[in-house]
Amino acid sequence: MLTEIIYEAWIALKRNRTRSALTMLGIVWGIATVTLLIAYGNSFRSVLVNGFNAFGKGAVVCWPQQTSEQPGGQRAGKKVVLEKEDVDMIKETAPLVKHACLETVKRPGIAYGDRMVGTAPVRGVCPEYGEMRNEVAAEGRWINSLDELERRRVIFLGNRLREKLFSGRPAVGETVLVGGVSFQVVGVMARKIQLSNYFSSDDESSWIPYSAAGDLWNTRYASVLVFEPIAPQFEKRAMAQVLAAIATRQQFSPTDPKAIQMFGREEFRPIIDGLTIGLQVLLTFIGTLTLGIGGVGVMNIMLVSVDERIREIGLRRALGARKRHIKLQFLAETLLIMLLGGAIGILISYLIATGVGTLPLMGALFEDDSGKADIHLKISLMTVLLSTGVLLLVGVASGMVPALRASKLDPVEALRYE
Repeated sequence: MLTEIIYEAWIALKRNRTRSALTMLGIVWGIATVTLLIAYGNSFRSVLVNGFNAFGKGAVVCWPQQTSEQPGGQRAGKKVVLEKEDVDMIKETAPLVKHACLETVKRPGIAYGDRMVGTAPVRGVCPEYGEMRNEVAAEGRWINSLDELERRRVIFLGNRLREKLFSGRPAVGETVLVGGVSFQVVGVMARKIQLSNYFSSDDESSWIPYSAAGDLWNTRYASVLVFEPIAPQFEKRAMAQVLAAIATRQQFSPTDPKAIQMFGREEFRPIIDGLTIGLQVLLTFIGTLTLGIGGVGVMNIMLVSVDERIREIGLRRALGARKRHIKLQFLAETLLIMLLGGAIGILISYLIATGVGTLPLMGALFEDDSGKADIHLKISLMTVLLSTGVLLLVGVASGMVPALRASKLDPVEALRYE
């Protein structure tokens, strides 16, 4: 039965090839638009999310401030400091914290030969910092536990800082002067596309062991504390545990919100998700409207087809065809036009995506020509399935009106129609 309906629909479309082709053209344009807009939205979201995730897997940065409450007779306005003992306390009493690390930052100037960069931050950190902040070596390696334990004078360079010091020459194994003290370059980071940072961009920064930073400046009090919860969903509770651990050691209220300012990724993730998902929905809606215009064209043509075939419908009814058969016949013709046009449209969208390739987004901002920060029009299977779903929805809506009209025709009046 189904194959017969599809075959009859194909025969009906072949009777008016030019009209069917022109009707199909609107669907081709609509489905190509939907597919390309969905692909654009997916890539845009991917670029923004990757830029957001570049800050770190789950890193939370803590800035010491001043107390605002007076527990146990302590005065308000007490200055909070961050010391090694605070990290020890966190490791002992905060089970939801995976890693914790002090970070100290100065700008003593970095020199190599006759090249000098006086504004680059030198950041003294622990080995776990690299995992927390997503500092991945493109060449060489990151700082390890032996570097920290043996107080080695080694340094890891951000990509732009390496370019300023070494231009295109290899940097790993070379010696640079940090505040007049020799440090060996053990690793270099690839260009990092990040939408959030603190102190300075990671591309402009360098990192040395926290112990070695003590050879350059006083590191008793850290600039910030960085920690990572055991899982993103525990970020809020881990923040509370870190605040309580430091408060216990330094004797201030564990609920004082102004004692330590914390910046975590998870509280800002809804903003990123809202922006990117909202854009995806908007682009899909615009594409659906474009496809809907093509669907209206199909509906009009099918209504004309109903008027042209009234006697045929009457004859079919007289020979025993039921209303549902007539309805399925015209619905099948509509869906056949939609599906053929959709297949051609998706093929065209693949060709356009391949031809266009990459569209500029943030590459120029980050001086990156690798394409990591730009839009890549890639038609994924999920994009095709979503486009097909929209196509079928519009197809059923477009075909139902002429199909219902055809099925409701009176057989006797249809046979008398001239």
